[in-house]
Amino acid sequence: MSRRRRRTAALMAGLLALVSPALVSASPSASAADASRTRSVPLTELTVVSEQVAYGLQRPIAITGLPDGRMLIAEKDGTVRAYHPDTGLAAEPVLDLSARIETNDNERGLLGITPAPNFARTGMLYVSYTSRPAGALTLARLPIGNPDRLQVLLTQEHAEYGNHNGGQVAFGRDGYLYWSTGDGGHANDPFKAGQDLSTLLGKIVRIDVNRACGAKPYCVPAGNPFIRKPGARPEIWLYGLRNPWKFSVDIDNSLWIGDVGQGLVEEVNHIRPWQGGANLGWSCKEGTPVFDPEQCRAGVRYVDPVFEYEHYMTEGCSVTGGVVYRGSRTPAARGTYFASDYCSTVAFAVRPKPGGGYESATIGNFPIQPTAFGTDVHGELYVLSDLPGWLSRVRIEHVPPASGEVTGNR
Repeated sequence: MSRRRRRTAALMAGLLALVSPALVSASPSASAADASRTRSVPLTELTVVSEQVAYGLQRPIAITGLPDGRMLIAEKDGTVRAYHPDTGLAAEPVLDLSARIETNDNERGLLGITPAPNFARTGMLYVSYTSRPAGALTLARLPIGNPDRLQVLLTQEHAEYGNHNGGQVAFGRDGYLYWSTGDGGHANDPFKAGQDLSTLLGKIVRIDVNRACGAKPYCVPAGNPFIRKPGARPEIWLYGLRNPWKFSVDIDNSLWIGDVGQGLVEEVNHIRPWQGGANLGWSCKEGTPVFDPEQCRAGVRYVDPVFEYEHYMTEGCSVTGGVVYRGSRTPAARGTYFASDYCSTVAFAVRPKPGGGYESATIGNFPIQPTAFGTDVHGELYVLSDLPGWLSRVRIEHVPPASGEVTGNR
């Protein structure tokens, strides 16, 4: 969804193929195990079928499942709607935060929502948004039934430009809360924030919200990579990001991150739990190509994406990061990551190979303007459509090739 200028065709030189080899070889994990069980089913034998199940949403931007079967849908203006497969979309919002939220730009507003791991007992939600009056990136929590008890946890000033806000929030299997932020907006990393560890811009943050430390309503986990680095913000988990406005946490606590590119490529990163402190490259690199040589440093290790695709002079414009499928309806798709593009709506499937590296395929299209993916309590997939205001259920189908037909992955 980011506005980005296009660069000259000369920058296309050196663009690597869609699939980049992983810098770190795959280790035994839930993802690798799933890939092993499904390796006999090529990704090209999967396809997506979408069924619209709700409409009338106002710029839906984030979705999360609850233990009781409901799904909460965040609308850009600050309202949250509830959907249940049995009863449909509730007429009235379950939460209204519009009085707190700055929405004066296409990319500002309520951006992320996730339930606490103990939501069934506490009803506690965690949200991210751009706050009034100047659009500061804000991470907060509140009980779902009592917005007056909202507590701000962490903020990052972001007044100069309205775009590149990140905003995804999710709990990891480690119990910590992860939050993504953009690089400060406009274009070309104006504040050189991506490689700057003294700011939270262009980062993914990891904090412990179950404790308070001093005056802060959270603690920094002891395993965070920069807690002893002078001048660095200790909350930082990953850096070198442009606009990671959608990421997800898999069952092995790895992060799948859709990072919106400038104008050449869009990228997906897969970061394992032991890769805390990884530098994902921006704005030295945009995907695998070099973007700004002045931001590159000798001896620095940049972690390349596991999947990237061309943006320049194509129908694509902005990657919409998705989720790894863990449902039961389509066993052949388990362990596969699904993502899309806001403009092209192409369905991307990416999967770790058992022996290392990744395979990918395009397997159809999602509905128009996909803004966010989520899963219900059963692990089944849903997708939101921005301006149409739709919620669609996604069915993944295994379609074996006709006899004698040869398939293959990119």
